Amino acid sequence: MPALSVRHLLGIKYLNEKDIELIFETADQFKEVINRSIKKVPSLRDITIANIFFENSTRTKLSFELAEKRLSADVLNFSASQSSVKKGETLIDTVNNILSMKVDMVVMRHPNPGAGIFLSKHVNASIINAGDGAHEHPTQALLDSYSIREKLGEVGGKKVIIVGDILHSRVALSNIFALKLQGAQVKVCGPKTLIPKYIESLGVEVEPDLRRGLEWCDVANMLRVQNERMEMSYFPTTREYTQQFGINRELLDSLDKEIVIMHPGPINRGVEITSDVADSSQSIILHQVENGVAIRMAVIYLLASQLKT
Repeated sequence: MPALSVRHLLGIKYLNEKDIELIFETADQFKEVINRSIKKVPSLRDITIANIFFENSTRTKLSFELAEKRLSADVLNFSASQSSVKKGETLIDTVNNILSMKVDMVVMRHPNPGAGIFLSKHVNASIINAGDGAHEHPTQALLDSYSIREKLGEVGGKKVIIVGDILHSRVALSNIFALKLQGAQVKVCGPKTLIPKYIESLGVEVEPDLRRGLEWCDVANMLRVQNERMEMSYFPTTREYTQQFGINRELLDSLDKEIVIMHPGPINRGVEITSDVADSSQSIILHQVENGVAIRMAVIYLLASQLKT
């Protein structure tokens, strides 16, 4: 059986193109499973997975939990906001306590970039990064690429523009790595203050004008403004941001082609995207949610099969 080149999923930058292809092929099979009347497979009956979230997350946590249960794994949910972490327990203490319960895999979201890498060097379990600060969010990028492939046939050669708060977005960084690895062309668009200085070193062009970017692209991936990560104001007003970098129906209809609209959620409706765009036939936002479960099943299954060898 083909295997991933990595023991952990810490970031897209540690994967190669064959890894992504294997994850997608495995997700295709699991997508059939989750559309059957009996949505479970007994693949991971002997595997215990701990979901450790040091930051609040509803969608990612639910998606991972559902993926784990569809694979028949035993699942432990741990929310750091209600735990001993508040009493000063360190990351390693927390995880070692959980591993002493004989956990095979840890799915972790943490506010500090590199937390998953740190953990993988200190504990004997497979680590899946469910988001580390403003660094990476690999499963989101995988499900985004998978959704593009499903809609347009392939990712290679496609033109994708990522719009919004690039500076604070782990989704943007992981997406850039994944899309470039598969041969897509990538541009970013947003207020100058929200575009990182190093962005062009990743082989990405900056497009300051949203309309020009939309006329160029096949896919627009809209990101929300991450106010919770901002210690200062990066643009004058939300209204001004929406006028310059928001997509509405009128703007979409004025293009001379149909483009695909994506969003990792949660959506700030009326800010980066209006409801009539989010709910339109050009939007694949709900497909992204469905594909998230299949992709996470694939990643968990492939990493768990290495634990058994």
